Amino acid sequence: MPSYVLLMTYTDEGLRNIRYLPQHVNAVRQAVEAAGGRLPNIYLTMGQYDLVGILEAPDDQTCASIALGLSSLGNVRSTTLKAFPEDELPQVVDSIPSLEDEFSRILQEFA
Repeated sequence: MPSYVLLMTYTDEGLRNIRYLPQHVNAVRQAVEAAGGRLPNIYLTMGQYDLVGILEAPDDQTCASIALGLSSLGNVRSTTLKAFPEDELPQVVDSIPSLEDEFSRILQEFA
């Protein structure tokens, strides 16, 4: 299942409801599972983001609907990153197109 990183910041409403954070995390985890995904880890962080979650979802559309649903509750705003696991790195790198020849050809057209 594809993995995604959710970078979340509290809204004013989220800060007013901060005492309910453990219950909110539990409810979000249940909602993610009901949508066919998993939320194996969520971290309280210090810095630019307040929470970081690792989300697994069957596809990008499911991830997007989960992230939008989470943000629509009003406690957090999120940024979602698709994450490629280490074992997929060779395939990603091997599929990088060689643009050097094409770039040279285009430059010569303008010379």
